[in-house]
Amino acid sequence: MRDEDARFMEEAIRLSLEHRGQTSTNPSVGCIIVRDDGDGPVIVGRAVTAIGGRPHAETQALKMAGEKARGATAYVTLEPCSHHGKTPPCTEALIASGIGRVVISVLDPDERVSGRGVALLREAGIKVTLGILAQESERALEAYLMRQRSKRPHVTLKLAVSADGMIGRKGEGQVRITGAEAREAVQHLRARTDAILVGIGTAIADDPELTTRLPGLEHRSPVRIVLDCRLELPVRSKLVRTARDVPVIAVADSSIARGSVDDVFNDRREALEAFGVEILDCDSARLDDLMTALATRGVSSLVVEGGAKTARSFLDAGLVDRILLFRGPGTLGADGIASPFDTESIPAGFALVETLSFGADICETYERDI
Repeated sequence: MRDEDARFMEEAIRLSLEHRGQTSTNPSVGCIIVRDDGDGPVIVGRAVTAIGGRPHAETQALKMAGEKARGATAYVTLEPCSHHGKTPPCTEALIASGIGRVVISVLDPDERVSGRGVALLREAGIKVTLGILAQESERALEAYLMRQRSKRPHVTLKLAVSADGMIGRKGEGQVRITGAEAREAVQHLRARTDAILVGIGTAIADDPELTTRLPGLEHRSPVRIVLDCRLELPVRSKLVRTARDVPVIAVADSSIARGSVDDVFNDRREALEAFGVEILDCDSARLDDLMTALATRGVSSLVVEGGAKTARSFLDAGLVDRILLFRGPGTLGADGIASPFDTESIPAGFALVETLSFGADICETYERDI
């Protein structure tokens, strides 16, 4: 690997992060076009996948480069698409531009691409280099890659835990465990996430809105999901009252839905649907089926912010890829609700990769071992 290739791929990866979580079902890809006429390499084109998913990064970068693309090198974080969809494939655009070399970090697992883009470029006489900073690109593209490879969203479990190991207090609604800086970090997390999920216990006890409330980022609120087997979500809750502004999905137990002659259950369904809540019938004991259903809806990233029961169910199902453990300095006392784990009992298979401070609070990031 040449130092120059790593340097420009690193720039392409940084660029790709600018629109992460804003490109719909398409990945947020970075593309840098570099030309060297003898005086050293110069960037002549750069782009990231547009908000909404189109245009793709490669076509935008080529447009910026114009004739300077001929004989240049393109650095792309993900293999260029090779299939005809709503727009022509990026491989065709690269070939037509006269690009001399394409450096690709990660192959696209989409069965419509998956090596075909590389093959077409090489057949056109273009030099292709693979695997430059692959690990870094995998992380930047983790949500898209998870949905393509495993047919489920990439799942982050977020918990806020007090100094005495509690996540809430019995009989109370929302209890603030962390300070303003940590809560702002969570808002940024929501802004780059497709969906957020809680259990019905949390939805009733806390009456959360689960939206992004940072000025200028309100439009990036995630889809809100509630595990609600018996459709007990109150119609007067903040989630239901805002369902027409930001989508809400209530996950009902399919066994109840199929055989229900319970007028109360059916009345609840009709009432929630009247407020714009989508009812998703799914076996409550099979979270993997729910994850598949969400992936088919284009959900690539999911944050689980539920209580202890919901957190434990996702961990037991092996569906958590990252844990964000926010630790506040205060205590909640004997009537607190115990966290499913703490820093001394992190679930097996996870390793600490980062520790950040937010004022008086600490956030530890644990990732699943590869």
